[in-house]
Amino acid sequence: MENPARHRPAPPGPWGVLIALVVMGAWSGHLAWMLTTPGWAWDAPLTWLNVALQAWLCTGLFITGHDAMHGTVSRTPWVNEVVGTLACFLFAGLSYRRLVVNHRAHHANPTGPDDPDFSTRTQAFWPWLGTFMVRYTTLPQLGVMAAKFNILVFLGVSQPRILLAWVLPAVLGTLQLFYFGTWLPHRRPDTPEMAPHHARTLPRNHAWAMLTCFFFGYHWEHHESPGTPWWRLWRLKDARVREGLAGRGDVTAGRAGPL
Repeated sequence: MENPARHRPAPPGPWGVLIALVVMGAWSGHLAWMLTTPGWAWDAPLTWLNVALQAWLCTGLFITGHDAMHGTVSRTPWVNEVVGTLACFLFAGLSYRRLVVNHRAHHANPTGPDDPDFSTRTQAFWPWLGTFMVRYTTLPQLGVMAAKFNILVFLGVSQPRILLAWVLPAVLGTLQLFYFGTWLPHRRPDTPEMAPHHARTLPRNHAWAMLTCFFFGYHWEHHESPGTPWWRLWRLKDARVREGLAGRGDVTAGRAGPL
């Protein structure tokens, strides 16, 4: 049976740019609201709900930059570069062009010796995360983040508020991205379902996949069709599930038929 996930993905059209702008606008607007609204209390449940929401939006901000790396925000290359550069800069002062080089290396040989996202020394979460952060953190990036922090202080935002509204959600978003987008999909041991991309996928639950990592937990599907934007990965997941059910049905029918 032909695999629908192998079809060439449709061009993103205007939806790619619109969705990218919505995600970046939601991140910016919610951050500005948290930085300027008085009355946040450390022991209030609403405070931590907003921290969690901002962390989730941070995750979406990076996923937007990631889609731009694959050219799935727009059919126009320079639009992808502008969106990707802005999203990665806002997320953590990251160099978009450096990320493109590393991400291409990751897709060229997932979990291989030249994969910058993979740890060949250990599969434990925290040591792998440490290796990952060392590989991707640069002095210019740290300088950019320090400059952002000091600009906010200069504008009159208190340091505790900056830590609560900006720093903590960015850290949580980074952990969320690493857990659901790198460690969980690629950690060994490999199983037959991970072939040929050395990537596993979340169980079929679209709401959970959206809440955890903007469908990026459908990681096998992403490696199978990197030209599909994050907001269409659920379709590939459904197609794979249908194909698996049809395959099992064919086997069952063959066993029940005459010899």
